[in-house]
Amino acid sequence: ITAEATVVLRENGKMREKSLTMDTLNPQVKAVEYAVRGPIVTKAGDIERGLQQGQKHPFTEVIKANIGDSHAMGQKPITFLRQVVALCSFPELLDSSSFPEDAKQRARRILQGCGGQSLGSYSASQGVDCIRQDIAVYIEQRDKGVPADWDNIYLTTGASDGIVSILKMLVSGQGRSRSGVMIPIPQYPLYSAAISEMEAVQINYYLDEDNCWALDINELHRAYQAAKEHCHPRVICIINPGNPTGQVQSRKCIEEVLHFAYEENLFVMSDEVYQDNVYSPDCQFHSFKKVLYEMGPEYFNTVELASFHSTSKGYSGECGFRGGYMEVLNLDLEVKAQLVKLLSVRLCPPVSGQAAMDVIVNPPLPHEPSYLQFHKEKRAVLGALAEKAQMTEQILNTVPGIKCNPVQGAMYAFPRIFIPPRAVEEAMSLGISPDMMYCLRLLEETGICLVPGSGFGQREGTYHFSLHTLRLESLKLVFQPLHKLLVNKL
Repeated sequence: ITAEATVVLRENGKMREKSLTMDTLNPQVKAVEYAVRGPIVTKAGDIERGLQQGQKHPFTEVIKANIGDSHAMGQKPITFLRQVVALCSFPELLDSSSFPEDAKQRARRILQGCGGQSLGSYSASQGVDCIRQDIAVYIEQRDKGVPADWDNIYLTTGASDGIVSILKMLVSGQGRSRSGVMIPIPQYPLYSAAISEMEAVQINYYLDEDNCWALDINELHRAYQAAKEHCHPRVICIINPGNPTGQVQSRKCIEEVLHFAYEENLFVMSDEVYQDNVYSPDCQFHSFKKVLYEMGPEYFNTVELASFHSTSKGYSGECGFRGGYMEVLNLDLEVKAQLVKLLSVRLCPPVSGQAAMDVIVNPPLPHEPSYLQFHKEKRAVLGALAEKAQMTEQILNTVPGIKCNPVQGAMYAFPRIFIPPRAVEEAMSLGISPDMMYCLRLLEETGICLVPGSGFGQREGTYHFSLHTLRLESLKLVFQPLHKLLVNKL
């Protein structure tokens, strides 16, 4: 068998060429970039494997602060969520006295909605009906009575799946009629990657770093008018609370964005996966849907809005379940049928992830046995995240050459770094961005894995890095002295 496997196929004495090469590869795939799992992270993985094999480095571990994978960074699972999913996965446990009755009740309800009462069956492409209904109730409660129709709710494979699906629906045209997608800069690289893959036109609008990364309505008008010269702007994307910038948009700002979208006939995509992660006492999460409703029927019944949520963030941090949902308002009925068709191509999202999403929107109630433990764990997670957000800002602002805005929400800081001119020149000569060189050197000297700001977008002439606040305990011990050392070397 080994001999057969190593035979080189030849035709006419020539080695058979591969069908798929870099020359024949889809150019849109080559255009895709995803910084949070880019070359820095690949190098960090190589170094980590080297450490395990005994290679010597100036450090003993790689500190990965590049991605919001909460459990990988030590956050403990929420007990009630895991209990419900465990019961759904292995229904024989429903007879065990080790599980509380409220967890069993939810698991039974979810299983009754599954084919064959099994989590291993396909669900409808839109998701399990009872889970969609629970999400609608959650949204109504969150938005203080704003009505939610469960027929407008679609379970997704994380929020990313929903975002990509909606973008696919929106991209069309050629040349100057090609769809333009307005995205914040800095942005989460999912957006630029999806836009590149779909050959849409990326329209950058810059957040105001000097005003805590606020969204300026005048900047939206500037970006829109400039883009009209070469494409057809059709959609505006907002991330609130912000990733990677950690800002929380004010209600006034949201209302201005929605009025702008109404006037310019734009589809609105509101990425709200960090809606539970608001830390600043001066800030509050406002859903785009709630604000749209409060603006009156002329807005609420006409502006097309897709809002996204996920199991991966918030207080649960359940990234691996790939659970999420989107609520889509005011779709044309024929277009809505096309959306269901598109979603049916991937059959359905993971049903275990749907079950996890159900627990987030349907947590224990005050009269139920799991209530006290659930809310104790939830408060502990959110309290720790709030403390780390504040400490991240404080620690980074003590480091010469770094300036960090307050982390109002989400799980990230996006500090500006002031790189010496000689280092900027060296990076340019090497054909890489200065903040990429900074992050590479920082990884090689300290083992700290960050993502350069150039992977998220930034104003020309400024440099940043993205930092997940969960690894603060490790970073605060080493970052300041090693940063000084690195700047001196640069």
